[in-house]
Parts: sequence; C-alpha cells; structure tokens
Amino acid sequence: MSKMSQLLDKAKNYVTEKIGEMPKPTASITDVDFKRVCRESVEYLAKVNVSNPYSTSIPICEINYSFKSAAREIASGIIPDPGSLKASDTTLLEVLVKVPHNIIISLAKDICADWDIDYQLDIGLIIDLPVIGNFTIPLCQKGETKLPSLSDMFV
Repeated sequence: MSKMSQLLDKAKNYVTEKIGEMPKPTASITDVDFKRVCRESVEYLAKVNVSNPYSTSIPICEINYSFKSAAREIASGIIPDPGSLKASDTTLLEVLVKVPHNIIISLAKDICADWDIDYQLDIGLIIDLPVIGNFTIPLCQKGETKLPSLSDMFV
C-alpha cells in the first residue's frame, strides 16, 4: 500500500470517528391520544419532543409513521417537510395518525370489553444533519388508547 493510500485511510478513519462522536438530536414520544372523529377516519395525535444540541436550526426532511394493533398495521403515512428543529432547544412535533373507520370497526369487534386498543406506534424522524446528511431517529411506543365513543362521533 502506498503512503498516500495509508494517509487517506487514516484521514477517513479519523473523520468517521469524529462524526460518530458528534452529539446528535434526540427524540421521545411523550403522548398518544384520541383527537377526533372525522368523515373518513378516526384521528389520534402523537406528540414528539426533539432536542437539538446544535446552535443552528436543523431541517426535518420528513416524518414517517406506522400505527399497529393486534399485530397488524392499521395506519401508516408520511408527513413531508414538517419544518425544522429550533436551535439549541426542544421542538414539539405533532404527528396526526388517521385510522380508517373500517379498521376501527373491525378492532371494536375484537375489543368490545374495555373499548381500549393496545397499539404500537413506530415513527421515523428524518433530519438533515450538516456534514452527515440525512439521519433517521427511530422511535417506538407501545400503549393503550381509547376507541371513540358514540358521543365523540357527534361532537
């Protein structure tokens, strides 16, 4: 191996190591709750707190989500270009999950006893980090949420 090749390998390893040590934004799902019933779906709202350690705002490329219950996906979607993360601060993002009525009805038949559904919400928050490029923060939360009642449908 030539000295130039060895030098390039050392430089590449150094840069990779330093990028790996850079602080990266962190995120957590703080709440998932029933929001409302609309004509075509039932809406749930997930709140995500994202901390940005950098002194500059960071653009969010997209947010993708998958909402599962009873081991099957009942809703999924992509939120393109949802804004940016505040510099050196925490940003609250709201992810609106729309579950079609026919899915809710099939879940209700399975759950009738307590009118709750067990869920798993997977969120991929894709941000554009300087130097690194697109970086995905994977989030997952499992929990239980109420199905809408008749009074929720007529509000």
